[in-house]
Amino acid sequence: MRWFFAALLMLSCAMFAKADPAFSVEDSQIRQPMPGRTVTAGYLTLHNHSAEAAKLLAASSSRFARVELHQHTHKDGMMRMEQISEINIEAGGSVAFEPGGLHFMLFEPTDTLEIGQQIPLTLEFADGQQLMLTVPVVATPKR
Repeated sequence: MRWFFAALLMLSCAMFAKADPAFSVEDSQIRQPMPGRTVTAGYLTLHNHSAEAAKLLAASSSRFARVELHQHTHKDGMMRMEQISEINIEAGGSVAFEPGGLHFMLFEPTDTLEIGQQIPLTLEFADGQQLMLTVPVVATPKR
């Protein structure tokens, strides 16, 4: 009878063990808004460790009125920025959010952002998964 309870306990532990995360993030940052501005950009590299492709549909933060997914494109010889509704991440693949490409636009911070502050950011996927991050505020590079 003891072996039965031991087996049951091991099975229960295995069932409730935390699975490997489907996603991870590297090099995350939110740029400190320029003085007098109420919009800034965020960047990171998102890795999909699962065997299934994923779709990032949205991002949000309690520190901003809204967060949008954006990309830069070249049209008619001009660089343009446009909001997009989703970003596909291949199974086992990665997507880089970087200047001149995909990025997050963050609008109307609820308070002044200081360099080094950690900002909550939630990524929302088509399958209902959410990835909750804390992203550091960095200085906007000088041009």
